[in-house]
Amino acid sequence: MSWLHQEHTRRNVLTAATGLTAGAALPGTAAAQAATPMPSAVAAQYGNPVLWQDFADIDIIRVGDTYYYSASTMHYSPGAPILRSYDLVNWEFAGHSVPVLDFGAKYDLNGARGYVRGIWASSLAYRPSNRSYLWLGQIDFAKTYIYTAAAVEGPWSRLTAIDNAYYDAGLLVDSDDTLYVAYGNSTISVAQLSPDGRTQVRTQQVFTTPSSIGTLEGSRFYKINGNYYIFLTRPANGQYILKSTSGPFGPYTLRQVLLDLRGPVSGGGVPHQGGLVQTQSGAWHYMAFVDAYPGGRIPVLAPVTWTSDGWPVIQLVNGAWGASYPSPAVPAPPRQVAPMTGVDTFDGTALKPKWEWNHNPDNSKWSVNNGLTLQTATVTGDLYWARNTLTHRIQGPTSTATIQLDYSAMRDGDRAGLALLRDSSAWIGLKRDGGTTRVVMVNGLTMDSNWNTTGTGAEAASAGVSGGRVWLRATADIRPGAARPGTFSYSTDGTNFIRLGPAFTMGNDWRFFMGYRYAIFNHATQALGGSVKVARFELSTP
Repeated sequence: MSWLHQEHTRRNVLTAATGLTAGAALPGTAAAQAATPMPSAVAAQYGNPVLWQDFADIDIIRVGDTYYYSASTMHYSPGAPILRSYDLVNWEFAGHSVPVLDFGAKYDLNGARGYVRGIWASSLAYRPSNRSYLWLGQIDFAKTYIYTAAAVEGPWSRLTAIDNAYYDAGLLVDSDDTLYVAYGNSTISVAQLSPDGRTQVRTQQVFTTPSSIGTLEGSRFYKINGNYYIFLTRPANGQYILKSTSGPFGPYTLRQVLLDLRGPVSGGGVPHQGGLVQTQSGAWHYMAFVDAYPGGRIPVLAPVTWTSDGWPVIQLVNGAWGASYPSPAVPAPPRQVAPMTGVDTFDGTALKPKWEWNHNPDNSKWSVNNGLTLQTATVTGDLYWARNTLTHRIQGPTSTATIQLDYSAMRDGDRAGLALLRDSSAWIGLKRDGGTTRVVMVNGLTMDSNWNTTGTGAEAASAGVSGGRVWLRATADIRPGAARPGTFSYSTDGTNFIRLGPAFTMGNDWRFFMGYRYAIFNHATQALGGSVKVARFELSTP
């Protein structure tokens, strides 16, 4: 969860998988060798990271010929995004498992705030017996919630809330349809759920991490060839695995999978956490993530083989996680996936799943209808308290976001624009005061280590605008390993852009966990009633 030299776990900082088919052939066995084609010398290659966007705490499964990838979102809503792929390399958005963060008023920015809480490491599984998808995650160390859907696109609905916080949980659907959950921080436990998944039947501690290792968390739970495996991370530089030949409650034997392994992203951290997945042909792969701030945590993929006695081994390139590997041997995809960059004109009447709000939105104050209309939803001088700020992940290693904004319906005191949003933020946008509208660049929006606002920002530059329409642009360099610059510019014709303000320094500390995002906002400082319309959003790379 942190940089290599940090020994803090997520729990320390913030509080001061489905199952695989039983009997799946392991590579190395005769059945697997017969089924798994060897990559040829001319096989296509893929590069790491497979996706340069912030998708951490990975769970990954395959259902038929389709792969699904679930991730953390913390205070962003909807939560727990699901990505779809047909080849493990090219991914698109499919939906979200948690439609709204209805876990208390703080997630509505109502008297309290939920920054760096919410959706942490959670689990996605498929249950063949009733053809349903299940998402499981704990919230605020209080309860564990399970959501379910007949399709990953939704609709998702809450199945249950269990009065036990399954921290960093992995959900296993066993071959006999029994539901098990592996969870915990250093002390690892296994719970059995009722057949309907609504209640806990029993729970038992199965492993205590040796002090020589420190912390293990981030459970993923598998049954492979009759053995039970709990895949665990040592944040943020190691990966271990527990194996039981005697059932889901152990006893378990521990083996190290990796430690201080050189990663494939220059300036980034050690690949860790994430999950294992088996292709249709029987080959195995490990999707991990690397810390890559200021952009967040990004996925990297490597092939895995197994020893004859059933332990996974990552395939390395010159002693390191490879910058590239032969592409997984999978059937031809039925179609190309939608690109993660490009243009959104907000067609239709719903937001696409690539968008997530900063906390839950006030749904009475926004709409989509061939454009995104944002009415002011909050009267505040602090962007971190403003509701209905809409965010989009930054594409790395560098990218540019541009919005076309109609500001003709703004009212005095309103602030609208495009931000680089994190615990230290800056923005370009419009201020309307005394009947006059200016385009401004504002920096100095800051939080302390408890995520309380310490700075609401100051103007660094401004210019007059007129005509009711403007294009706003933010460019972000999120190459990891150092603080990086973000810059802002504007245009009155959509073609000629004028730089505004100094470069903004995006910090690369890990403790906010989520990386920087592009964020579209509109809030009032005097009274509600104003609005803006975003006609177009474009995410582009050099």
